[in-house]
Amino acid sequence: MELPENPNKDNNGYESAEKIILRWDSTASEEAREKMIFETDRHEADLYLHAVDEIQRSLSNASISNTTTAAAVAVDDQTKVNSTIQIAMARLEDEFRNILMTHSSALEADSLFDPSSSSFSASSHHELEDDDAVNNEDSSHGDLLQLQLQHCESSDSSTFRSTSSIRELDLMPGEAISDLQAIATRMISSGYLRECIQVYGSVRKSAIDSSFRKLGIEKLSIGDIQRLEWEALESKIRRWIRAAKVCIRILFSSEKKLCEQIFECVGTDIDDACFMETVKGPAIQLFNFAEAISISRRSPEKLFKILDLHDALMDLLPDIEAVFDSKSSESIRVQAAEILSRLAEAARGILSEFESAILREPSRVPVPGGTIHPLTRYVMNYISLISDYKQTLIELIMSKPSTGSRYSGDQSTPDMEFAELEGKTPLALHLIWIIVVLQFNLEGKSKHYRDASLAHLFIMNNVHYIVQKVKGSPELREMIGDDYLRKLTGKFRQAATSYQRATWVSVLYCLRDEGLHVSGSFSSGVSKSALRERFKTFNAMFEEVHRTQATWLIPDTQLREELRISISEKCIPAYRSFLGRFRSHIESGRHPENYIKYSVEDLETAMLDFFEGYPVSHQHLRRRSQ
Repeated sequence: MELPENPNKDNNGYESAEKIILRWDSTASEEAREKMIFETDRHEADLYLHAVDEIQRSLSNASISNTTTAAAVAVDDQTKVNSTIQIAMARLEDEFRNILMTHSSALEADSLFDPSSSSFSASSHHELEDDDAVNNEDSSHGDLLQLQLQHCESSDSSTFRSTSSIRELDLMPGEAISDLQAIATRMISSGYLRECIQVYGSVRKSAIDSSFRKLGIEKLSIGDIQRLEWEALESKIRRWIRAAKVCIRILFSSEKKLCEQIFECVGTDIDDACFMETVKGPAIQLFNFAEAISISRRSPEKLFKILDLHDALMDLLPDIEAVFDSKSSESIRVQAAEILSRLAEAARGILSEFESAILREPSRVPVPGGTIHPLTRYVMNYISLISDYKQTLIELIMSKPSTGSRYSGDQSTPDMEFAELEGKTPLALHLIWIIVVLQFNLEGKSKHYRDASLAHLFIMNNVHYIVQKVKGSPELREMIGDDYLRKLTGKFRQAATSYQRATWVSVLYCLRDEGLHVSGSFSSGVSKSALRERFKTFNAMFEEVHRTQATWLIPDTQLREELRISISEKCIPAYRSFLGRFRSHIESGRHPENYIKYSVEDLETAMLDFFEGYPVSHQHLRRRSQ
């Protein structure tokens, strides 16, 4: 049988506790306003916590006196207890806030960077120094973050080390966590859960805001981001990717750990509520940037940064799901997944629009000298970059391009038969289609040259450039395939042959024997007048070709030399043979220098002027010495 409790003992305990509570009432005592209990000796903090416990017991017993107390007195006593507990909760709220704020600043700025780390970029250092100058009043939760970044920097770039997986930091010392836990337990058990969560979220959110500023994450709306010039956005995307890894894997995960450490004794729902109160706003701010990019106006130059964003977010998604794993944080997980999906769709859309833009590229002014068209350089450099993102795009590009057919009769779209390209990935088919469309456009542009020879040279130059770019990229060559590469090689060689025919067939026609021989009843032999005319015609035609085609340009040294050799192999032997057969007929007459103006060596020298891209004078064609 239990002994009855001594009511006087309870009364004495309450009175002692009340004295302690009232002694630290900041509304009634200047000393209480100036001092914080948990910054004094440990004994005083323990006394206060015990006093709160005693008041809570009195409150739960609903009385501080024996059961025979009059009802009116009991009501007065209840009011007195409620007033005391309110004073205690106000004090604990202040103490809770003070401990949080005190232990959000633990490191000196000088310790943030590792001067021995050659991988830490000077620009990143200066950028963060600038942020510090502007935000020197910030809580150094950001400083703690920066210290971690010193150890998280990549050894081969200016990205962070060890941000490939979640790394939880201890944001506060164990003693502070124990004090916060003790305070939170008493506030929550007294019905002050909302106040506790609000104070915690307010202080920790401010710390996260400080870290965001140090990481360069700006408070921009989706509209603000979409109004920025793309050049400005590119640098912000690079910084966002770097910052997002730190935010998810270090900052948010560490905040989650801190919530669990403080609130683990009062239930998982409460620690999750505090975590979401702290990070939901910053997380939305973080993801709003990627969302704005994902829904922005599409254009070809955005593709690669969008793919960078996609790859970064895809890499982070498992960690986002791990950090935001509760039901209350489902909206964060959903937002991240939806952004990822929109980035993928944007990449697919940009590729399709790029193909259409090549087909529609309207420039009609021929490039001087039949050299490589700017469109060719742009497109081939672009698809070379596409090949660098092969692994990502193979997963994103799942359908074949929308092409023409040789049976469609549509003259505005090239045809491409997939049966000839069986076994290739949709991405490879898109790359081949881009080259097909580019060639189709170039064929149209070649028609703006008045000289057919120059039109063929233009096609030769451009298709040769396409071939060289494919050969220069192992990834691109693998996707395009050697079969299609041989087809392209055949095309530029055919263009070279067509050029030679268009230019040199008529020139070499002057060196034929037909029409030079005469026969009659009294004499037979060579018609000197016809021969003179033939030499004059050859000289005039060669001079015109030399004058014109010296200004034409073949940028590739090897291709230029190969074409010169091919021309020489046709022209020089023909001229040497013609000269050998007929020069005596000219030299036996008057003024032979007017007809045999050039030696074989003169022509060989003149060939060296071809396709250099600048005009030459007639002195380059040396007169045959007498």
